[in-house]
Amino acid sequence: MEHLSKRIKNLSESQTIAMNQKSKDMQAQGIDVINLSVGEPDFFTPDHIKEAAKKAVDDNFSFYSPVPGYPELRKAISEKFKRENNLDYAPEQIVVSNGAKHSLANALLALVDAGDEVIVPAPYWVSYAELVKLSEGKNIILETSLENDFKITPDQLKNAITPNTKAILICSPSNPTGSIYTKDELEALAKVVAPHERIFIITDEIYEHINFVGKHESFAQFDFIKDRVVTINGVSKGYAMTGYRIGYMGAPAWLAKACTKLQGQVTTGPSSIAQQASIAALNSPPETTEKMRVVFQRRRDLIMKLLGEIPGVKFNTPAGAFYIFPDVSAYYGKSDGRTTINNSTDFCIYLLENAHIATVPGEAFGEPKCIRISFATSDEKLEAALKAFKGAAEKLK
Repeated sequence: MEHLSKRIKNLSESQTIAMNQKSKDMQAQGIDVINLSVGEPDFFTPDHIKEAAKKAVDDNFSFYSPVPGYPELRKAISEKFKRENNLDYAPEQIVVSNGAKHSLANALLALVDAGDEVIVPAPYWVSYAELVKLSEGKNIILETSLENDFKITPDQLKNAITPNTKAILICSPSNPTGSIYTKDELEALAKVVAPHERIFIITDEIYEHINFVGKHESFAQFDFIKDRVVTINGVSKGYAMTGYRIGYMGAPAWLAKACTKLQGQVTTGPSSIAQQASIAALNSPPETTEKMRVVFQRRRDLIMKLLGEIPGVKFNTPAGAFYIFPDVSAYYGKSDGRTTINNSTDFCIYLLENAHIATVPGEAFGEPKCIRISFATSDEKLEAALKAFKGAAEKLK
């Protein structure tokens, strides 16, 4: 340990990955664990996308790709932005990376200097705060509430801005809450940022296609701010392609060039095979993603019904993504006679050991009252999991 860099020592382990691993360890011991911790669709990649990957192998796409991605893929992304979001990103403004997490890391490392402040609304995805640390920036965490649908207000943002503010990091639809900012809400936030020419908006839109309330809205649609918006997306969630590891950004050309420079020294271009599959994904008809969205919405409704039957649990209505983020703090201080629940980590471990359900503590997302539950699994497993959850909760007095 003493030989490790401060950079690594200061970095926290991903709690979502840790809980997923704990559930797998228990499964390996023969324990039937229902894993509600993992952030990936339980669908298989659509066949036409798999065929494109197979064809890429047969067509010998086995050589290094251009650092920012194949021109054909960047063109497909540019067309997707225009077709689905009415955003004008030329291919040279697009960088394809090894997943949206890599795109986020590129943007932060290219923009943030030591001591720069990055505003991060909480609850936030577990990697945001750690990526800011990695870029030597300072996290400015803005707390939200379940009553406000876990969304920040323009006044909160205005009051958080200082001369050191360099970026704000927004996720909509949100991991972990499922909250979605409306067009009016985004515009109000953009107007707060607009006068501050040093500040950039990094917007994570990876759950774009899993939306239960209507049209997806992007920050970059507003002309008065678009030159300072970095739009992050990818194929993982909407097309059930988590393992393909393809994310991308649309950004000002100078920033895209800087991220290409960075990526050229760290990873070069992403998998050539996965890129070809991603071209097929982005050119898919809308029903490809719509089929999955409909299923996720049904599961959302089911898990809300089942959670609503458990005393003391409070939650908002997820408008998108495939997570629900219930407040379980009513159980803090209670015990089953052996285990006392002091926080969300205790609660998640209690559920794992007593109900054989894997969830993720809210501490990892900057909200210690809550836990994250993924409903990216079958109706049968959700029903069994929530029945076991209710049984375990009833033992806490």
